[in-house]
Amino acid sequence: MATALLPSVLSFRDSLIPQVNHSSAVFVNTQKRIFVGCSAKKKIGFFDQILDYIEGGPKLRKWYGAPDLLPKDGSGVDEEDENKDEEEEVRDAVLVTDGDSEMGQMIILSLIVKRTRVKTLVKDKRMANEAFGDYVESVAGDMNSKQFLNTTLRGVRVIICPTEGFLYNIGSLKGIKHVILLSQLSVYEGSSGIQAMMRGFSKKLAEQDESKLMASGLPFTIIRAGALQDTPGGERGFCFDEGCSAKGSLSKEDAAVICVEALSAVPQGGFAFEVVNGEEKVSDWKQCLIKLMEMAD
Repeated sequence: MATALLPSVLSFRDSLIPQVNHSSAVFVNTQKRIFVGCSAKKKIGFFDQILDYIEGGPKLRKWYGAPDLLPKDGSGVDEEDENKDEEEEVRDAVLVTDGDSEMGQMIILSLIVKRTRVKTLVKDKRMANEAFGDYVESVAGDMNSKQFLNTTLRGVRVIICPTEGFLYNIGSLKGIKHVILLSQLSVYEGSSGIQAMMRGFSKKLAEQDESKLMASGLPFTIIRAGALQDTPGGERGFCFDEGCSAKGSLSKEDAAVICVEALSAVPQGGFAFEVVNGEEKVSDWKQCLIKLMEMAD
């Protein structure tokens, strides 16, 4: 298997770029390879190349400089470290709050490309570790436990929420410098009939998350995306018009890229914008987001 993967691994190493362009990856849940699958008839997608790179084995990880992380079970961390003041902590990690979701997995892969330190919340830590290896620090536990949440947020600078339901339940966000929320609230609000009934609970969670974020006093970015679609990213442009997210759609791969690119544009306070696929081409996301911030002021 290593021989078969080597060409794509080498290609991936030489193409580590700050922006994901094209992919034909389709994310699925299987027991062995839970994160990515690809049609045999299609050319290997960009996200598949990333997975090949990650799953190339310990030798390849060492070769390409995989990060050395602390033991995931907490061993090697003494009481003095546990009691260290938060002000002294190095906060350089990005926490993806739902590593089990398709969107969460796409965001994680985009962060890996940027060589970002990543933590993620998952239900099955073993399966996540098998998929991502040392590139991601996967954590699992009781979300209602204050101790667990404090441990999870240790070393975290930015939180990316690919799905609704996390922010409303969490207590203190002390020490967090930026929260990025991928919101489907506009889509839920635009639903009617039986579809509105089916999305009622998700709508409530999305409303609660946005309200909690707006009252937090933290710098935040709310990405109000159109209906998320399983279409290749990087092939179409974008539209940021007011009201577009209630009617339009957005590639999931494009949504993942936007979430990660939002790391480079931290607002002074709160910032929300709508986005769907459209005609406007974006070559510099940082400048695009700064422009949107200025228009929102």
